Amino acid sequence: MAHPNEDRTREGFAAFGRGDFDALRHQFWADDIRYHVPGRGPTSGDYEGADQVLGFFQQGFELTGGTLRVELHDVLANDEHVVSLVTMRAERAGKQLETNVVQVSHVGDGKITETWLCPADPVAMEEFWS
Repeated sequence: MAHPNEDRTREGFAAFGRGDFDALRHQFWADDIRYHVPGRGPTSGDYEGADQVLGFFQQGFELTGGTLRVELHDVLANDEHVVSLVTMRAERAGKQLETNVVQVSHVGDGKITETWLCPADPVAMEEFWS
């Protein structure tokens, strides 16, 4: 039997895949969520609160002309943490991105409170978004 935080995370990724940002904001994220994106590219940085995190995702979709896709491979979860293994794919300005990413999240009261993105190839990620 899967941990409830694994099930919720899978549901959250499904909502992301549908573009259901309202569900992400109200059902899966804490209002004061913090989201950390490594690197020095234009999308890198620390995002504070649901509005900023939504803005980060919307910027990703805009910059890629809607081609940004995240394929969930697996989820490891317990009461306080979730680790998601994903492949990120997108196209932008004649460039293509396909990279594996580990997403490490803290969970509180069934919602994501903080997330760190850990790309397998951070240089490729920076080059793609720059």
